[in-house]
Amino acid sequence: MLLSLVVHTYSLRYWLPAAVMLGTAPAYLLSWSAWRLLSTVLPSRLYHTVDDCVYSVYQSMVLFFFENYTGVEIVIYGDIPKKENVVYLSNHQSTTDWIIADMLAIRQNALGHVRYVLKDGLKWLPLYGWYFSQHGGVYVKRSANFDEKAMKKKLSSQTKRGTPMYLVIFPEGTRYNPEFQKVINDSQAFAAKEGLAVLKHVLTPRMKASHVAIETMKEHLDAVYDITVAYEGKLTAAGQRHPAPTMPEFLCKECPRVHIHFNRLDMREIPVEPVFFRRWLHERFEIKDKLLTTFYDSEDPEKKCRFPGESQKSPLNLTKTLPSLLILGGLTLPMLLTESGRKLYLNTWLYGTLIGWLWVSVSP
Repeated sequence: MLLSLVVHTYSLRYWLPAAVMLGTAPAYLLSWSAWRLLSTVLPSRLYHTVDDCVYSVYQSMVLFFFENYTGVEIVIYGDIPKKENVVYLSNHQSTTDWIIADMLAIRQNALGHVRYVLKDGLKWLPLYGWYFSQHGGVYVKRSANFDEKAMKKKLSSQTKRGTPMYLVIFPEGTRYNPEFQKVINDSQAFAAKEGLAVLKHVLTPRMKASHVAIETMKEHLDAVYDITVAYEGKLTAAGQRHPAPTMPEFLCKECPRVHIHFNRLDMREIPVEPVFFRRWLHERFEIKDKLLTTFYDSEDPEKKCRFPGESQKSPLNLTKTLPSLLILGGLTLPMLLTESGRKLYLNTWLYGTLIGWLWVSVSP
């Protein structure tokens, strides 16, 4: 009985925030839909400005749980600049990596500008898949199925509109997991075959999405952010690297500290030609690999579980997240307290999902 209670209590650490984050989605979507309909007679730029503000409300609520609720300590290496138009390139090892981008963006007052390059299959997520695309996200397929024309078209339209851009890309294309040795071996074999450096703690990056994004928006962008993330507390007793925490594990407070190495690259440093861009991108991942090798494998206790250079702890003030939780909670609870509200709530999940699926099935 005691064990059952412990397990139940532990699971609540995840299910409670998950229920709130998912449970407020219908109220959020209805609010956004009302604004979308109203804005049809208003200038497009005004719609997108407000959409960014509304989006930042939801993402701030998400960060309340991932930062304030978990108590995770964020350690940043490098100076974070003010808000600007950027492409964000990071190593990829966990579903939580998406939240890390939000963690940096909110510290730059750019949370509403975050947009993602996502795997095509994620467009079928109920409610979220459709909305991410509406907010400026780009869904891409891998390798031979990659639709370069569609990606260019979407990014070009946003550039012409002057859309503030914080485009998040994970060039590895899939998550690095030390337990998936075949994926790592295949990645290393490909690098060796192409005459590229073999990487240990990251996968060989794919260049297409990154190159298309940077090339298409080069006149609109101020910089590229080269981000390297490491999750502390994910080592075995023998000191070997464990898989990074999943979102449920993160919400269960299994990660005490996140290390973020930040490097701002001026657009003039980035080659345009694909063959040179590919080499440049791989060299950036060689740097990441060296940073992570020191972090996970160093025998020096002073170097292990940290990146080189000066760092600063960066706590997130509750004033940036709690109001969003109260706003979305205040919109959701009245719906659930009446029969008509509950019906609207369920219909939003059902018909919002079906309409979203229809939209993404016909939209490039």
